[in-house]
Amino acid sequence: MPMPIVALPADIREIEGGVWHASPNQYVKAALKVAEVMTFIIPAFEEGNDIDAILDRVDGVLISGSATNVHPSLYGRQATENDGPFDTARDATSLPLIRRAIDRGIPLLAICRGIQELNVALGGTLASEIQDQPGIWDHRKPPVLERDGMYAIRQPVFVQEGSCMAQYLGLTGEVQVNSLHRQAIAETAPRLKVEATAADGTIEAVSVIDAKNFAVGVQWHPEYWAETDAPSRALFQAFGDAVRAYAAGNTVKSVAA
Repeated sequence: MPMPIVALPADIREIEGGVWHASPNQYVKAALKVAEVMTFIIPAFEEGNDIDAILDRVDGVLISGSATNVHPSLYGRQATENDGPFDTARDATSLPLIRRAIDRGIPLLAICRGIQELNVALGGTLASEIQDQPGIWDHRKPPVLERDGMYAIRQPVFVQEGSCMAQYLGLTGEVQVNSLHRQAIAETAPRLKVEATAADGTIEAVSVIDAKNFAVGVQWHPEYWAETDAPSRALFQAFGDAVRAYAAGNTVKSVAA
């Protein structure tokens, strides 16, 4: 059986005066090396993408983190300078892709910006500069230049007993992760269940309550240490298993037809 394929929405980046549809290497590498799936990077357009045509050709959806934030207008707020930078083409691509993947029962893993897109796509809201709120830790990346230091596993989250996240990670209770962000879920979308939180109450993982298949989001970065950190590896392997099961089911249907 050919290796399954997952859709990965691109970010818009300007490099030396040119506009690129790009995605961070750490996500495509974790998908290939740990989940054992191929990624198709989906161009980010304000309009014109045929979401069902994309999903007809893939077996899963991976929503990556990014240096940009979801535009506040998409969850009923007026944008300020502190809310940026933005990538409205990414928003216009990811949000409908998330909603349609869930409707069709296609496995979905959403990471960092991805969990925020998942929440907004299903009707939730976001909070900016959460470190300024009373009682909330500073979740931003450490002030270091080298990337291993930025993505160091340094923060505990608490995984709820009996949750699907506990099943995917193979453990419950305190788990050490590498969470680095200045935005977070404010109002949780009605279709989302909180699966893990930081000690300060910040939501760090969710699942889709009525999902037909694997559909979870995490605020931390399992992709960065997926080859060496056991919980990170377990999450990507669980995603890969769901993608392969979906692909096998589609193959059986195709043969039967």
